[in-house]
Amino acid sequence: MHRFKELEIWKRSRLFCSEIYLISSKFPESEKFGLTNQLRRASVSIPSNIAEGSSRASNKDFSRFLEITLGSAYEIETQLMIAYDLKFISKEELDKCLSELEEIIKMISKFKSNLKI
Repeated sequence: MHRFKELEIWKRSRLFCSEIYLISSKFPESEKFGLTNQLRRASVSIPSNIAEGSSRASNKDFSRFLEITLGSAYEIETQLMIAYDLKFISKEELDKCLSELEEIIKMISKFKSNLKI
C-alpha cells in the first residue's frame, strides 16, 4: 500500500489537472458538454486513479490503475491537440501542457516499472 499524497506523480498530476481546468475555462460555451467536459474528466482521472490504485492490496492491482492513468494521459494529449486545431488554445499553451504531460507520463511509467509485482 502506498500513501498517494506523498507520491510526486500524484502531486504533479493534481496540479496539472488544475491547469487543464484553467485552460478549458476559456473554451467556447458550446463546448461545455463536449471537449471541455472530456478534457476535464480525463485530467481528473489521472490523480484519482493514482489515489485509488494506491489503496489496493497488491502492486499488481496498483499497476493496473497506473495503466488507466497512462490511457487518460494519452487521451488528454489528443484532446489538447484537437483544442489547438480548433483554435481554443494557443501554440504556447499546447506546448506547455504537452511538455508537462510528457513529464507526468515518464514519471508514471518509471514508477510503474519499479513496482515489485
